[in-house]
Amino acid sequence: MAQLIGGLATSHIPAIGNAIAKGLQQEPYWKPFFDGYPPVRDWLGEQRPDVVVVFYNDHGLNFFLDKMPTFAVGAAAEYRNADEGWGIPTTAPIAGELDLSWHLINTLVDKAFDITTCQEMLVDHACTLPLKLFWPGDCPVTIVPVAINTVQFPLPSAKRVFALGEAVGEAIRSWDSPKKVAVIASGGLSHQLDGERAGFINKAFDLQFMDSLVSNPQWATRFSVLELVEKTGTQGVELLMWLAMRAALGTAGGHAVREVHRNYHIPISNTATGLMALACE
Repeated sequence: MAQLIGGLATSHIPAIGNAIAKGLQQEPYWKPFFDGYPPVRDWLGEQRPDVVVVFYNDHGLNFFLDKMPTFAVGAAAEYRNADEGWGIPTTAPIAGELDLSWHLINTLVDKAFDITTCQEMLVDHACTLPLKLFWPGDCPVTIVPVAINTVQFPLPSAKRVFALGEAVGEAIRSWDSPKKVAVIASGGLSHQLDGERAGFINKAFDLQFMDSLVSNPQWATRFSVLELVEKTGTQGVELLMWLAMRAALGTAGGHAVREVHRNYHIPISNTATGLMALACE
């Protein structure tokens, strides 16, 4: 069976891609953010995952406001990165892990998740930037993208997203393969890009949420989506990706986790940026 080695979580602000392209990592504005990643890269170098499942939110490449699935899973042989208008250089096509994609899809449908299956799927900065941050050179992993709607109401509840993550973790562990798998959460933490609360950041909540992923994984499921938006901002609700990642690692039956590393920095482009790496014990 496949080995689930752990989970990673990172912010995915488009400006990060421009900073990477322009070599600004050691500029004073960017250095506290980028300095968080070498310990995670070292851990990944030791663990050498073969596949990553990426929880992220699509920003209009596949789904727009007229058609917005709650959950969508990629089942493509490769995923192409398209120009989003941010000036971020597009990446080479990323290889998909078809066998795991279909295993996830079949498992999720069996568990009563009504998902959209995408045999063609473009990927945006939410999927590609974590790969660039964790593997600055050539990407050594294949991927399975899992898109969660955090763009347009109605949004899935934290409890439902947690249940999705648990089901994905169970599917990974039951996948008939010798490969190592990691789970990535892309998005957050607290931020709001528009409206009366534009620039809103809630450091206290962010830090408590990060702590909870280690000590009390279901803590955030006590809040409704509207409460999470109030506490984190309209875009900060992307923390649902982090919740799905943590749930995938397991919370019972001996599925303990160890915190490998974390970083928290504000602000980058009016956003509270977070980074965590959790190892399955």
